[in-house]
Amino acid sequence: MKIGIDARQLSRPLTGMGRYTLEICQSLSKIKEISLYLYSPAALRFDFRGVEQAHVRTKNWDAGILRQFWTETFLPFWAARDRVDVFWGPAHRIPRFLPETMVRVVTIHDLVWKYAGDTMPPLRRKLEQIQIPSAIAHADWIVTDALATAAALKDEYPASENKTSVIHPGVTYQDCPASKKDLELLGINQNYFLFVGTLEPRKNLLRLLTSYSRLPVSAKNKALLVIAGGKGWGGIDIKKTVRELDLERHVRLMGYVDDAMLAALYKHALFLAMPSLYEGFGLPLTEAMAHGTPVLTSDNSSMPEVAGEAGLLVDPLSGGSIQEGLMALISNDELRNRLASHAKDSAKRFDWDVSAAKLVDVFKKTVDARRK
Repeated sequence: MKIGIDARQLSRPLTGMGRYTLEICQSLSKIKEISLYLYSPAALRFDFRGVEQAHVRTKNWDAGILRQFWTETFLPFWAARDRVDVFWGPAHRIPRFLPETMVRVVTIHDLVWKYAGDTMPPLRRKLEQIQIPSAIAHADWIVTDALATAAALKDEYPASENKTSVIHPGVTYQDCPASKKDLELLGINQNYFLFVGTLEPRKNLLRLLTSYSRLPVSAKNKALLVIAGGKGWGGIDIKKTVRELDLERHVRLMGYVDDAMLAALYKHALFLAMPSLYEGFGLPLTEAMAHGTPVLTSDNSSMPEVAGEAGLLVDPLSGGSIQEGLMALISNDELRNRLASHAKDSAKRFDWDVSAAKLVDVFKKTVDARRK
């Protein structure tokens, strides 16, 4: 079976959707009956040349407008020329001008544009409002990451109910040889809790910092806040905020870190703090839990479903709720250890190879339905 894939997410530094696309493609490439055709408007940052089942088609169109033009020109042209059996859009998009006979499957990760639209860049929000309904209308089948997203999709687009499957993403685990002493070289010289995510409004980092700043000094002295994530949008000046909140002694800014460093940060953290305003899934939750690290996260969207028994839930709109959660996990060893005892088992619910196998089942089902 030939699977055509919109692989544009792999032409830029990985964020959540890019990680999802990469891991699923790597797992799909292990299935002998599958041939992958990866299409991108720019060169991929990941090498598939040694993968027998993978074929890569790229151009050198990295500008935003050109990428959109590529979506409706070269992408469907390549897919038609390669005669793929199924076209899969792993990130909310399906080209409108694919051949009518070609099966279409799309993954919808979230409905941020509806539930947290003011946390998105205006242009991206407008594109999502156009592209997601279009993808849903043209797709033979829809995949979501979580039950919460499937339910939200049904409410917003009732026609999606009878053509949607929930396939949880996997968990990316990297063994970590680094010790706490290795982290001391980076200024992390005591116990800490961790924030991981692109620095953008939806991640709720400013409210997390404010809540942390209001803890007693004794609590802040027990646990630094370590922030790992690349710069997003929204004009968030973390250094300025840290300085204004008088947190310079208590916060370490790591910027974008590689997988090995991220694994070290997860492994040695007291807990992960992820009080996002909205998440379609939340890969950092599973990554932290895979290292046995408990999580503090929000009580909305998919986050309770993902965190399971390893999570302490807070109201992301309430600074007081976040503050209470931080205080509990910093000062209450019994609570933190109880949540940690469930972390690895919670993470075992998520496996990329299982996700890929379920996705192949969707591909086969949609192809069979078209043939009938």
